[in-house]
Parts: sequence; structure tokens; C-alpha cells
Amino acid sequence: MSVMIRKEIKSEVIIHATPKIVWEHLINFEKYKEWNPFILSISGSLAKSAKMEVEIKPPNAKPMKFRPTIITVDEGKEIRWIGRLFIKGLFDGEHYFKLVKEGDTTRFIQGEIFSGILVPFMKTMIERNTLAGFQEMNLKLKKRVELSVCE
Repeated sequence: MSVMIRKEIKSEVIIHATPKIVWEHLINFEKYKEWNPFILSISGSLAKSAKMEVEIKPPNAKPMKFRPTIITVDEGKEIRWIGRLFIKGLFDGEHYFKLVKEGDTTRFIQGEIFSGILVPFMKTMIERNTLAGFQEMNLKLKKRVELSVCE
């Protein structure tokens, strides 16, 4: 019997714009370098089963590149991908972005479910650096979207 070790982190922010507008900024990967301090670049097709190339830079950490596989694209609502370190079950990360309409605003949720035998050894990095990166990105996305709505 194997025991799956899991750890989930997430960060939420209310953005004063519709999910449609937030989505447009979220999927405009070419512009990430202009505003996104956490995800430095994303390339590839935004389609289920597609391989992406992602470079992240958590606060107080070196940049990392990985090639996750898209598992969900629900236009205007959710993007979800899974990345693995070498083999399944060693250190896997299921990353998600969710957009939830709340009146005239959008609740933007970014999170990740980490699983695998290396999770306990990566706990500090996950809880400090990665979560801080989510929070920083969420606030920058909020600022960018809300400024675009005011223009």
C-alpha cells in the first residue's frame, strides 16, 4: 500500500473586472515579461494535452524551467497543468488558475497541489517561495487588469 504525500497552496485576489477581461490578460503569455514577476515566460499551445514550456522565478530562488502538460482549459474559467520532476510520484505539481465571477468582479485563484515522495523535503520552498510567487503574481495581475479597465 502506498501513501500519497500531498500539499496544496493557493492564493486568491478580487479583481475589479469581468472574468472575460481577466482571462484576456491571463492568456496573453507574450506580455508576461512586462508585468509578471513569478512566471517569466510561457510558450506552447493552450490546448488540452499540449506540452507547454514554462519558466518561473519564485522570490528568493533561482529561475526554473519545466515542461508541464495542459490538463484543463475551460475558456474564461480555468487553466490547469501538471508538471513532474523526472518520473510520476517523485515530485508532481498540478497548477491551476481559476476565475470565478462575483457580481461585477472576478475572484482570481492560483494554486498548486504538490504530490510525491519529495514533498516533505520541499515543504519550506513550497510554503515560502512558491506561495509568495503566487501572491506577487496575483497582485500584479490585479493591478494590470484594473489599470486597463480604467483606460
